[in-house]
Amino acid sequence: MDRVLIGRLTVRGALRVPEITAYFWAIKALSTAMGESTSDYLVHAMDPKVAVVLGFLGFVAALALQFGMRRYNAWTYWLAVCAVGVFGTMAADVLHVGFGVPYIVSSIIYAIALVAVFGTWYRTEGTLSIHSVDTPRREMFYWAAVVATFAMGTAVGDLTATTFGLGYFASGLLFAAIIAVPAIGYFRFGWNPILSFWLAYVATRPLGASFADWLGKPQSVGGLGWGDGPVAIGLTIAIFCLVAFLAITRRDVQAAQRNAHVDNVRRAPRLAPARDSVD
Repeated sequence: MDRVLIGRLTVRGALRVPEITAYFWAIKALSTAMGESTSDYLVHAMDPKVAVVLGFLGFVAALALQFGMRRYNAWTYWLAVCAVGVFGTMAADVLHVGFGVPYIVSSIIYAIALVAVFGTWYRTEGTLSIHSVDTPRREMFYWAAVVATFAMGTAVGDLTATTFGLGYFASGLLFAAIIAVPAIGYFRFGWNPILSFWLAYVATRPLGASFADWLGKPQSVGGLGWGDGPVAIGLTIAIFCLVAFLAITRRDVQAAQRNAHVDNVRRAPRLAPARDSVD
């Protein structure tokens, strides 16, 4: 069954995720902020239940497009990340707003879910490296981990900003400091790259969400009062421009896939040059 899926949905050895560059981290942070502001805008602009359903449908549609690609595509990949950002925020907020679950409890719940995903992924595939995401099953594990990080990060960000009383801006600074820890550990002290990546990946969610709330929320609750809608639109435009740049330049395509693309172009048949006719 797995072989059939591989043949239909992907090319074995064709990687499904981008290379980790500065562009990756920039868009990831922007997408987390956009997901936070978009989710907050939708749940206040319409019936929250309708907003959650729309968020879920958008999430499913974006993942369907992503899995329909046979290899990494910047547009579908980042569309899926943005959809996860919106729905992941809603999933975390539903526990607190809809069911009254304290942020500290929801943070623990999603942390356990993330550990469970990582544990199952590692036992099944023997690695958590995103450089090995080249089959549908590995990609399913990858997106499950992404969803869990978004939900947990949302809950943790709200925990520090509201329950612990730090406020949105101070929470953003806190998580900026936290995300620097695995970066320094990797570049300065040779920490394991997979561990460093996922630690930083988890921290980007509350980092982006905290600054999005700081920009969009009213001044009465510690924000700048720009509004969730305008902040969401501005962040979406920034993400679109960066993804368009990557789609054109292919700077975020992993080296193995880029080399394979070049080889295919070189092996492609070429038309013989036209010769001048002599009458």
